[in-house]
Amino acid sequence: MLLTLDVGNTNVTIGVFDGDHARATWRIATDHERLADEYAVTLLGLLRAEDIAPSEVTGAVMACVVPELATVFEQLCKRYFKTEPLVIGTGTRTGVRILYDNPREVGADRIVDVVAAVHDYGPPPLIIVDVGTATVFDAVSAEGEYLGGAIAPGIGIASEALFSRAAKLYRVELERPKTAIGKNTVAAIQSGTLLGYVGLIEGMVARFKHELGGKATVIGTGGWAELISKETAAFDHVDADLTLKGLRLLYEMNARRD
Repeated sequence: MLLTLDVGNTNVTIGVFDGDHARATWRIATDHERLADEYAVTLLGLLRAEDIAPSEVTGAVMACVVPELATVFEQLCKRYFKTEPLVIGTGTRTGVRILYDNPREVGADRIVDVVAAVHDYGPPPLIIVDVGTATVFDAVSAEGEYLGGAIAPGIGIASEALFSRAAKLYRVELERPKTAIGKNTVAAIQSGTLLGYVGLIEGMVARFKHELGGKATVIGTGGWAELISKETAAFDHVDADLTLKGLRLLYEMNARRD
C-alpha cells in the first residue's frame, strides 16, 4: 500500500492507496510544534481504526508547503514505515510543462493537483480552485501546460482577520444565510463571508475561462470546496482527494522511470 501525505498550512491530508483505490483518507490539523513521534501516534491510530497494519505500507509520497514539517514527516515515514518518502518538489518528474515566470515559485501541491485533474477530468483546458487556507486558482492550457493562476486569502484567514480587527464583530458558524441581505449581525457575516467568496470564485472562474478561450472544466478541491459547491454552479466537479490522487500518480510515474 502507498501512504500519501499532503502537508498544508492548516491541515495534513492523509491517504492510503491500494493500487489506484483509496483504502482510507483522513484530515488532521497541522501543528508546527508536533514531533514525528507525536504525528505517528495519531496516524497509527487512524490506520488501526481501518485495520491497516504499518507493515502493509510499502511506499510513501508527500507534498509539503510547511518547510519545518518536511523533515518531521520524512522521519515519521522512515521510522514507522521503513520507507524513504518521495518528496514532490523542484526536480521531481511530473510531465507538466510549467509556464510560470519562475517555475520554482509554484507550490508543489499546485502541480500535484494539475496532474490529478488532467488524469481524472481531462482533456484540458482546466481550472482548479483550491478552497483551503488560501483560495487558489490554477489554469491548465488546452495543451496541458500549467499557465499560472491567482491566490486570494482563504475563507478562514479572512474571517479571522475580520473578527480580530473589528471589536464589535464575533465568530459565527459559517453556514448559508436565508437571504443575501442579512437582517442581523450573524446573517450579515455569513452572507458576506460565504456568499462573498462564492462571488469571488464565480468572478475569477469567468475571467479564467475568458482567457482560456471561453471554455474550461472547473474542479473544486480543498477543505471548503464542498460547502462552496452548494451555493454555486461554477464547479463541474468537486474532489476533496484531488491532491492525494495526484501524489499517487506521481509516485507511480517516478517509480516506473527509476
